[in-house]
Amino acid sequence: MRKLKIALFFALLMFFLAACGSDSSNNDDSSSGNNGSEFDLVKDGKLTFAASGEFKPFSYMEGQKMIGFDIAVAEAIAEKLGLEAVQQKAKFSGIVTGVKEGRYDIAVASHTITEDRLKEVNFSEPYYYSGPVIYTRPDSDIQSADDLKGKEISVSRGSTYIEMAQEYTDNIPEVDSDVVALQSLAAGHHDAVITDDITGQTAIENGLEVENRGQLGVSEQAIAVAKDNEALLKAIDEALQELKDSGELAELSIEWIGVDITQEPDEME
Repeated sequence: MRKLKIALFFALLMFFLAACGSDSSNNDDSSSGNNGSEFDLVKDGKLTFAASGEFKPFSYMEGQKMIGFDIAVAEAIAEKLGLEAVQQKAKFSGIVTGVKEGRYDIAVASHTITEDRLKEVNFSEPYYYSGPVIYTRPDSDIQSADDLKGKEISVSRGSTYIEMAQEYTDNIPEVDSDVVALQSLAAGHHDAVITDDITGQTAIENGLEVENRGQLGVSEQAIAVAKDNEALLKAIDEALQELKDSGELAELSIEWIGVDITQEPDEME
């Protein structure tokens, strides 16, 4: 009987130790890394972001993957959040809708913050500042915005440049990307293109014969997040602030753009 009691004691002891070990293991699994469970993500542990892949140097294709400033920013934010960055190439005109409908967690696609877009999604703090510019061919008689009235102005589909062009004309051919618009302009089509300053300068550096004929304003570019995902928006704002404070965001801008475009214009020297 004594031997039976001893055997029973050791059996209960082993069961207790095994149960404790199992609990410890489960706790370790739940605390190792971040699977994004506090956010509403397309896939646990992954930050699915959309960009157009047609907006050099912000997002463009190299082989089967997108690279550029927007892509680098998205990947840096994912790393800050402890998530795996998953890129999705999409037509620019449909990206905001994709975020709203939950196909993408966020859009890092050089979206300008506008009242219309704010009706569909929320935006982070700006991660860079830019401005729309008038581009024409070198032999054009368009010298400034005053000369745009009634002209044919091409813009990228779904961009804020459509509203700007409408101030001057009803003849506004929309194309798939800003680069396509500039290429078409250089080839002799359209009278002008309104697009981002950096995009136009990059096109000129790459050999397109177009010229800057004046800037139309300053815009704030930010990351789009679904309206019901406030926790993710807060985390992205915090990650962006860390990237700004550490200087990493400015370094990424200089690496991909050649200049720091991450400061508000009145802060630039």
